[in-house]
Amino acid sequence: MSVRQYARDLGMGARFAVTGGREGWVRTALTAVGVGMGVALLLLTTALPGVISARHAREDARQDYSFATTVRPEADDTVLLSATDTYWRSKPVRGRLLEPEGPKAPLPPGLSGFPARGEMVVSPELRRLLASDEGRLLRERLPYRITGTIGASGLLGSRELAYYAGAEGLEPRSGGARTERLASFGSQERGDGETDPVLLMMVLVVFVALLLPVAVFIAAAVRFGGERRDRRLAALRLVGADSRTTRRIAAGEALAGSVLGLVIGTGLFLLGRQAAGSVEIMGESFFPDFVDPSPALAVLVAVAVPACAVLVTLFAMRSVVIEPLGVVRTAAPARRRLWWRLLVPLAGLAMLAPMLGQGRSEGEFNQYLVTGGVLLLLVGVTALLPWLVERVVARLGAGPLSWQLAVRRLQLSSGTAARTVNGVAVAVAGAIALQMLFAGVESQYVSDTGHDPARAQLEITLPDRARVAPAAEAVARTKGVRASVGLATGEIANRSRDPEASVDMVVGDCAALRELARLPSCHDGDAFLLKGPAYDTRFDNSMRSAVLRPGHRAWIDPAFADIPGLSVPFTVPSPLPEASFRADSLMPDANGLLLTPAALPERAAPSLSGEIFVRADGSLPDFQEYVRNTAAKVDPVAEVMTMSASETSGKYASLRTGLFIGAAFVLLLVGASLLVSQLEQLRERRKLLSTLVAVGTRRRTLGLSVLWQASVPIALGLVLATVVGVTLGAVLLRMTATPVAVDWAGVLSMTAVATAVIVAVTLLSLPPLLRMVRPEGLRTE
Repeated sequence: MSVRQYARDLGMGARFAVTGGREGWVRTALTAVGVGMGVALLLLTTALPGVISARHAREDARQDYSFATTVRPEADDTVLLSATDTYWRSKPVRGRLLEPEGPKAPLPPGLSGFPARGEMVVSPELRRLLASDEGRLLRERLPYRITGTIGASGLLGSRELAYYAGAEGLEPRSGGARTERLASFGSQERGDGETDPVLLMMVLVVFVALLLPVAVFIAAAVRFGGERRDRRLAALRLVGADSRTTRRIAAGEALAGSVLGLVIGTGLFLLGRQAAGSVEIMGESFFPDFVDPSPALAVLVAVAVPACAVLVTLFAMRSVVIEPLGVVRTAAPARRRLWWRLLVPLAGLAMLAPMLGQGRSEGEFNQYLVTGGVLLLLVGVTALLPWLVERVVARLGAGPLSWQLAVRRLQLSSGTAARTVNGVAVAVAGAIALQMLFAGVESQYVSDTGHDPARAQLEITLPDRARVAPAAEAVARTKGVRASVGLATGEIANRSRDPEASVDMVVGDCAALRELARLPSCHDGDAFLLKGPAYDTRFDNSMRSAVLRPGHRAWIDPAFADIPGLSVPFTVPSPLPEASFRADSLMPDANGLLLTPAALPERAAPSLSGEIFVRADGSLPDFQEYVRNTAAKVDPVAEVMTMSASETSGKYASLRTGLFIGAAFVLLLVGASLLVSQLEQLRERRKLLSTLVAVGTRRRTLGLSVLWQASVPIALGLVLATVVGVTLGAVLLRMTATPVAVDWAGVLSMTAVATAVIVAVTLLSLPPLLRMVRPEGLRTE
């Protein structure tokens, strides 16, 4: 057959789709809406690489870390910058103090000029927050006059909180605060560190697990209205069309719906792209111009969706015999076979098997095997579910009238029921596997800090020791604070320059030192030796012995190579009593020399940095904001950190956040697609339902039958999804060399979410059902 004939048949089907009267339009509209939602999500996914690269480019352009071991000399083209990052409740606020040192000083991206002392330039979202009643406490922390707005080129997102303030008297320093001298922004080199093979593998699995349900929904959407379409195509046989021609015409109708779906999906994507600048998801915001699909991927979507519509329709009609006097469906008498359906997931397992036990020790995982294996395992759900539904519903029987109506309908069209549930089952299977994978490897990316949040909730880091005592007193008087402990830290070595051995030093009064160790007795002027368990090794013992020999002359703040230091001499007391380390120490890494203030040489005080530990009343709302305001008054560059028992790797946390965002969009697609599919099935059965009502069937019975009809395939789909999801999760954990453990709480939560979505869709479909079952539905034009 010629390509021209094929194109003519497809074109005829497309004309039927748009000129077939109200029925044709409704069918085409349902297909287009279903396809459009999937296309919108696919386009959003193709834009993700652009979003990530755009954010990285903005972040690199405003990079202000020098990563240098020496301080750059002052010049007319340098600027002093102090990092003053803070938090407003749980949201980060990026802050910088700027002091230009000459007329050629570089400007940060997004600024047209340097703010004067006492002035600041803010992001639009921070300006809005400061102008509202909600930002009252934050205004106290930022006592600067707003004189401008940061441009989009200096921000990572439309909802980012950021400011640049003018300052004077800044000096390059470290040890609790960061002040840099820069000659440019964004030109510093920085490495991203070694690539983590497990994280890369997890990224691939996340993309496959989130995108495959979208493809399944699109494939299901192009088959909306299939039964009525097949009956109508029988009329074409009466005028001489053969079976192949009718199939091509049916494919043309699906093609028209998919092309219209592309238009709708593009429109939805553009609306979502425009709205991206005004929404915030999981703490992340974006600019609309970030959401720019890759041209190659966008073309792939535009070609793949219509091609998928044609292929799916031709594949589906292989089991339909369209004769001039009606339609014979061969699917009912010919039972579905299991053997080839099992080959799909088994092939996926075979692709993943060579990587079992690989972990991180053998380099990166094979991306093609990972993608193909996960894809086949999840596609196996769509292959096995129709067989499972057919086998189970064939054995269902006696029950209430509503149950019998639902079961009979499922027995007559089990394929349609399975097709509706396929997307949900694939999404749940992928979610369960990801839940197991993330729960299993979480311990590899979450480390124990050693801190006890019950003993201290906040830690304030100060740039120098001189302000520790007054700062601790000021914090202690802050609203909501029960107690504060001030400590100063530094370093002591065996030589004044290029030392061979050095240990840590902590300075505090007796009450503060007792928060770190158990002291035999303590008076101002005493010194103690502390052997922290984290450093109690032969190497660390030799270091301590070389530096802290009683009577030995040591040096505080030694000058390492290319790093300036005060190098203050200090004679180690003799004897030097040993303190016993506390298991609940406020400084789990404390080790070396403990000094009371009178034992510290006065000249050495500026070399130390300060830390204040805060015990607060957690029941007081915004107690953290009061402490942050006090710390900002003590020193604008003071850093306030929330104490936690553990900390999570940034890359792992970002991937987990991306998973949650993607899952939220897929969940919305699941619900919307299910609702459209349910409405399409009700429309197909409108006359039948109206007939049942006309002969006395109660609406309640019909409503329950719809509920049973949705519940049975969903229950079977969730069971199958659980089995496949747990299997895939176990395989992925074995690949990462992680012990296999089923997170049953996560499995139950995934199935509960899917069930909730289904219940919501069923409830939303009841009002249209009640309208359709009126006797007027029997009217025929």
